[in-house]
Amino acid sequence: MPSGPGVGPRADARKAHGRAGKQSRCVSTDPGRHSRGEPGAPVVIVEYGDFECPYCARTAAILHELVDSSDGQVRQVFRHFPVFDIHPYALTAALAAEVAGAHGRFWEMHDLLFTNQDKLADKYLMAFARSLGIETDLVVGDPAQPYGDAVEADYAGGAELRVQGTPTIFIDGVRYRGRLELGPLRTAVARTGSGRSADDRDDSRRRRVPWARR
Repeated sequence: MPSGPGVGPRADARKAHGRAGKQSRCVSTDPGRHSRGEPGAPVVIVEYGDFECPYCARTAAILHELVDSSDGQVRQVFRHFPVFDIHPYALTAALAAEVAGAHGRFWEMHDLLFTNQDKLADKYLMAFARSLGIETDLVVGDPAQPYGDAVEADYAGGAELRVQGTPTIFIDGVRYRGRLELGPLRTAVARTGSGRSADDRDDSRRRRVPWARR
């Protein structure tokens, strides 16, 4: 997968963005890809993120706490949206995360990348891989390129949803436009749970997020 500015995900994303006005795309919550939390959690948060984005790094810790403190009621899904025009290491970091994911260590690599944003050059990515028990040569250069298809698919999907910056968050398919802080996010999650259809109401009461008003 090419990694320079103006190539890679961008070409497909431009086409996808052009289609967005004509056709709405559902927000994928596939638990098979980069999902943290209980697979059956009633509320799903999808984040489009960039490993070199400082706002994403701050939000990562908040979302982690949100999931961990939800008593199994919230699941987080991560989707790649590397803003490579201004973040030169975002795409290679995303590839390294995908390689780690193929070895069952996506979230460990996710956390390492966000807590070490000043160290995203190849030599650091290789060191992160080593610390996770992954062969260092797999996360950089040609061996990592096949994982670009997954990054590109995330990027194009985000463009269809009119994602333009990071982090962009959807809660149960609805774009979240509030403050990226724990309190407002918890409120939005609680409102999502309380707004379910009548058919889901009984189950929603049983599985209400722990901080929601009784």
